Amino acid sequence: MSSTLPADLDLLAGIQQLRVERKAIILAHYYQEAAIQDLADVVGDSLQLARAARDMDAEVILFAGVHFMAEVASIYNPGRIVLVPDLDAGCSLADAAPAADVLAWKAAHPDHQVVAYINCTAATKAAADIICTSSNAVKVVESMPTDRPILFLPDRNLGAWVQSQSGRQDISLWDGACEVHETFSLPALRDLKARHPHAQVIAHPECEPPILAEADHIGSTASLLSFITDKGEATFIVATEPGIVHQMVRANPQATFIPLPATCDADALPGRCDANECRYMRMNTLEKIYLALRDLQPRVTVDEETRVRALAPLDRMLAL
Repeated sequence: MSSTLPADLDLLAGIQQLRVERKAIILAHYYQEAAIQDLADVVGDSLQLARAARDMDAEVILFAGVHFMAEVASIYNPGRIVLVPDLDAGCSLADAAPAADVLAWKAAHPDHQVVAYINCTAATKAAADIICTSSNAVKVVESMPTDRPILFLPDRNLGAWVQSQSGRQDISLWDGACEVHETFSLPALRDLKARHPHAQVIAHPECEPPILAEADHIGSTASLLSFITDKGEATFIVATEPGIVHQMVRANPQATFIPLPATCDADALPGRCDANECRYMRMNTLEKIYLALRDLQPRVTVDEETRVRALAPLDRMLAL
């Protein structure tokens, strides 16, 4: 298939036409660029999108997110076409926990139960007892039997935060981290707080503990969005991928949102570091969405054995 676009193409109109012709629905994560969020049928965090993927009634599902998210859609829709705009849109957390290594870890701890954060591959999900998202991780862990310890993977920061919130001390953590959230700058955060003394710091639990220790509110992207709504002319320092700011501005246009930058040299301060964007999420573009709908490629599929095994822990999560 040609990747060349007609010179006179109106991308948004073209996507809309293809969406109708293909009987397609577009799901987009909060970390996508604003234009993609605006054209999506459903915008949300991983939990919201997992529910949407389960409940979709469409012939084609285009997932504007990363690969593991499209796999969830494929797990729930084996008879439908599931597309992702860029097949290389991966995830550092998913890469950190290969299924073979997780199975070996599980085999070395046969008395443990496995809680897998949704940011992992379908094959890794298939090795878990239950899946969680950042929205429900504490609830999931609190639902687990207390007579068996827990293996939590792949995000050590989320796992440590869940441990502190749930009171479960019998949690062993996989050593993985999100390359966006682990690189937020503590000096930049303290500089921003000094220059905006009335600002509230809101942070995703994938952040490193020193960042979380400075936060006024910690939660998933959906939780952060809910927290800033109806707060009026407040100022927020946002410690998560800055794509969420688009929805925050819509939810509270009176507020000021300052994305926390990644680690940078001290002489770049104050306020001159770039926002900390996820390179994988930003691989998706309007052009790639158009081409994916036009060509029905690239597709994401999960082999049936893995799909069935991964479906069970996903269903256990959604049943909560």
